[in-house]
Amino acid sequence: MTQLETAMALLIQTFDKYAASEGSKSTLSKGEVKTLLEKELPGLLKLAKNPVEVDKMCKGLDLNGDSEVDFIEFMAIVATFTCACHDRCPKK
Repeated sequence: MTQLETAMALLIQTFDKYAASEGSKSTLSKGEVKTLLEKELPGLLKLAKNPVEVDKMCKGLDLNGDSEVDFIEFMAIVATFTCACHDRCPKK
């Protein structure tokens, strides 16, 4: 597999790993999102200095407001975080 194909497979595997821990296997619950962020993006959580900020971040991942994060929402936030960390993305 190419590097990009490997990266795509890892994103799918990561979502599936955390989505499978409780409830629906096709969405992430609030608890699953928090665990995913703690385990997979610990540096991002360090930027949020308090639990209220972390809770806001978790709620912000749920783009359609159904109290769960589906794969499309997960990918949207991964893309957003990636752009925020990349120096070639235009700053607004």
